[in-house]
Amino acid sequence: MKSFGGISQWTGALGVCAAIAASGSALAQPRAVVELFTSQGCSSCPPADKIIGDLAKDPSVIALSMPIDYWDYLGWKDTLADSRFSARQKAYSQMRGDRDVYTPQVVVNGATQVIGSDVDRIQGAISETKKGTVMTVPVSMSISGKHVNVSVAASTNAPDTAHGEVWICSVSKAVPITVGRGENRGKQLTYYNVVRNWLKVGDWTGNAANWTLPLENISRDGVDAAVVYVQDGTRDKPGAMRGAAYTSLQ
Repeated sequence: MKSFGGISQWTGALGVCAAIAASGSALAQPRAVVELFTSQGCSSCPPADKIIGDLAKDPSVIALSMPIDYWDYLGWKDTLADSRFSARQKAYSQMRGDRDVYTPQVVVNGATQVIGSDVDRIQGAISETKKGTVMTVPVSMSISGKHVNVSVAASTNAPDTAHGEVWICSVSKAVPITVGRGENRGKQLTYYNVVRNWLKVGDWTGNAANWTLPLENISRDGVDAAVVYVQDGTRDKPGAMRGAAYTSLQ
């Protein structure tokens, strides 16, 4: 691990979620999806984790923590890490055409990356990326019995050329962790809006679409919220965020 200006960078090339309403129907057009790639083994990450906690209080921002696993070899295995998040971070880097894969790293609206501990740059990236078709598609979800209903509106911008995917994420709002070893040894840290499961709902071609899936597909111990998002491209080649929504399940 190398440290550069308050970030921890991996020298190799390494490298999420739609809204559900706990009851009734939810229609939301947040201005940003902020994804933090973080690690319990990264001493530079706690300030970024706190920023995500602060952003999670802003109803116009969907802030997500995606713990990566490539620092596990340093002496502490991240208890929340998922290799799919490491792959997602790498995929973003490949789409941007750079090798910027580090922690703490934030990707804003699928379009740009900044240091996760720099709140001013995060806010600047939110304003900068809110252009064109980014975050312009309304997304709604509702819970009906044991099923989740997801609706995505049609694009008003050349729907015939649009192509993306709809994903839903199971989220834990706050997860306290005591780190036993490594760079954060002995620290008690809290991770906010941690993605715990990740499921593709379907493809989106720019036209209005609806899906229904079993609620049990996103439920698990500790999950108390959900996020749904529409994103250009594919999981392996992620593009800009078109729309998203967040809801509490409790």
